[in-house]
This record gives sequence, C-alpha cells and structure tokens, in this order.
Amino acid sequence: MFNNKQILITGGTGSFGKKFVKLLLKEYQPKRVIIYSRDELKQYEMQQEFNQPCMRYFIGDVRDKQRITMAMRGVDFVVHAAALKQVPAAEYNPMECIKTNINGAENVIDAALYNNVKKVIALSTDKAANPINLYGATKLASDKLFVAANNIAGDQDTSFAVVRYGNVVGSRGSVVPFFQRLIDEGAESLPITHQDMTRFWITLEQGVQFVVDNFNRMHGGEIYVPKIPSVKIVDLAKAMAPHLATHIIGIRPGEKLHEVMCPADDSYHTFEFDDHYVIAPSISFSSRTNDFQKNALGEGGKKVELGMEYNSLSNPHYLTIEQIKELR
Repeated sequence: MFNNKQILITGGTGSFGKKFVKLLLKEYQPKRVIIYSRDELKQYEMQQEFNQPCMRYFIGDVRDKQRITMAMRGVDFVVHAAALKQVPAAEYNPMECIKTNINGAENVIDAALYNNVKKVIALSTDKAANPINLYGATKLASDKLFVAANNIAGDQDTSFAVVRYGNVVGSRGSVVPFFQRLIDEGAESLPITHQDMTRFWITLEQGVQFVVDNFNRMHGGEIYVPKIPSVKIVDLAKAMAPHLATHIIGIRPGEKLHEVMCPADDSYHTFEFDDHYVIAPSISFSSRTNDFQKNALGEGGKKVELGMEYNSLSNPHYLTIEQIKELR
C-alpha cells in the first residue's frame, strides 16, 4: 500500500510517529515520509535515527492551516497523531487544548481535501468515549469532524477514518515511564490514584500495526477499536516494583476510574470483527457507502447486542502480573 507513496505524520516526532516510520522503512519503499511537528529539537534528534533519502522534516503546527496545507502537497496518506494529551494540563489550559485538538483537526481535514489526499486516519483515545474531561471532549469533537469529513468530501476520492485505543505501554505521558523514574530514583513507594482503577493496555507495535491494517480496511467514516487487554493499575505497580509499597493519592482532575472504548449508546451501530470493533457513523453519507458490516477487504462483522459496552472493567481479558512484566 505504501510503496512509492507519500505519507505525512502530524506530531510525527512522538512515540507513535517514530515506531510508524520504523515500520514504513522496514516493510515498504515509500517515495517520501514527512514528519510534521513543531519541536525542532525533537526533529533534530529524530533525524539522527531516520535520515534516509525519503525522509522530510517540516516544522509546523496543526494550528497553522497555511503551513499544513503546504506540507501536504502531493501526499497520498496522512496519519494525524498531533494532539495535546495531558488530562490535567487540558483542564487548566482548556483553550490551548481546543486550538490544537479541534481547530487543528479541522485544518488537517481542510488541507487533505485541498490536496486530494487519498486516505487519512486520525488517532483518538478511549477518553473520547463518554468523556468527562476536556481532553476527551476535544478528541470526541475531533472524531466527529473526521467522520463528517467524508460527507464534505462528497464524490472526491478522499476518505477519513479514526483509530481509537487505550494506554500505550511506555509512551510519553503513560504511567510506566513515570513509575520507572520513581523506581530509579529510589522511591520508597509508588503513588496509585485509586486501588480499583483499570485501563486498556496496548503496545506501541500493536497500535502502529492496527493503524496500518485499517488503511487497508477502511471505507471512510469508521471508528476502529482494537480488542486489547485491561490491566489493574495496582497490578502494574506490583509488576514493575514488587518490593515497593503503594500509597493512594486520589484521582486526578478529569480522570476516570475505568475507561470506555465502545459506549453502550453507540451499540446500535457498532460491529464486532475477529480482533476489533467498528463504530459506524451515526450520520448517513450521500455519495459513499453506508454499509460498514463488511470492510474494504471483504471481511464481515456482526452487529453487537443493544446496550453492549466495551470498557476496561468488564473486559474479559485482563493481563496477569507476569504478563505485564513480559510486555514492559
């Protein structure tokens, strides 16, 4: 799919972008890979690792519509990974989060349509499902923008889809590097927000491969959700530091006790496939398919039961402490 094609990744210097580029260069022969991000130091550091002739580095912000439109010229595929992701920071700086996560999403959509990009996948988060914090609310708004963009595209051959998954093991901002830093610094105990807290868990490699798979599966308008395990945060602490005690510090501003990826209210248009769910659009498209029970590869899914909710508490698949150790 990506051979001799041009791919742009917004927020490309992040954990996802680096792993995605590594896969692209290993398994495909892309014509051009564009890293679009606003931090020149991270771009410089990334260039030391990825300096192949096909690599391009554009300094720019998704808030800057003119810049992202120029960067997207000639591009075939876009992965939109740029976002402000820290939940407490978003609570204290709401307008900054809105400017990047919502206005930035609109700019990416407009740039893709202007440049006749073939396919766009936007990365979402479990916090966008039934959001209680501003970060989740902005990502829900972003998801809705990317779904509706398929109607805006009309007969134009540009399709948009969304990939939603949970916490990524070891990514920037996740609890794993935070716990590891405390362990390395000789902490006497690890802070736990709540003893019953659960989270969905996915490795970076799994997340990247899921995005690649969905470029092949997508019609346009879908929200893809992988079937992944849950972890108990107390088990994570035990796996990382069995010799340390834990202490409860309380749930942070805007934080949930458990996460949801497929809300019950969306069950009437959610389909279950072998290793993932598809949340079909709640709106109808006028010039493209509205049948999401079968994907572009011909794989079929089945409608879930009305009221089905996919959340990290009732998820039948939990990682044991030993399995968590293996994933780290």
